[in-house]
Amino acid sequence: MFKQHYRKMYRLATILLHDDDESKDVVHDVFAQLLGDTRSLREETAEAFLLTCVRNRCLNLMRNRQTQERIQRLYMLDFETTLISERHLCEEADSLNEAIRLLEPPVRREVIMRHFRDGFTFSEVAGQLGVSETTIYKHLRRALESLRDQLKTTKSV
Repeated sequence: MFKQHYRKMYRLATILLHDDDESKDVVHDVFAQLLGDTRSLREETAEAFLLTCVRNRCLNLMRNRQTQERIQRLYMLDFETTLISERHLCEEADSLNEAIRLLEPPVRREVIMRHFRDGFTFSEVAGQLGVSETTIYKHLRRALESLRDQLKTTKSV
């Protein structure tokens, strides 16, 4: 059976895959599967069955290859995006730190740093600075407005 059908099977695989080595592997795999199968092939349908098996294996191989290529492209895209995002994130963090450093009056900078960096509550910051919580809210609101304006200006430049 091998000698009788090998050429047609190999030719079909080569047409579908455009690769001699992969075509040989596909035909070999089909015959190896047949050796492990306990069912016997009828002579009148053997050729059609074998060619269908080769076609299906080739299609599976091409689908797996396309999936691998897609995964590889997505991985590379994700890798590039991550590098760009990290660089962009560092630039934005530097811009934010510079904007905080330039905040006026200095009490606004203190409120921002103590609340966001150090994690103190509004009442704790108010106690540390000796002012009311309402004053802390006002300084924080004005500081955030100022930071937004500065960062918008920085981005548009």
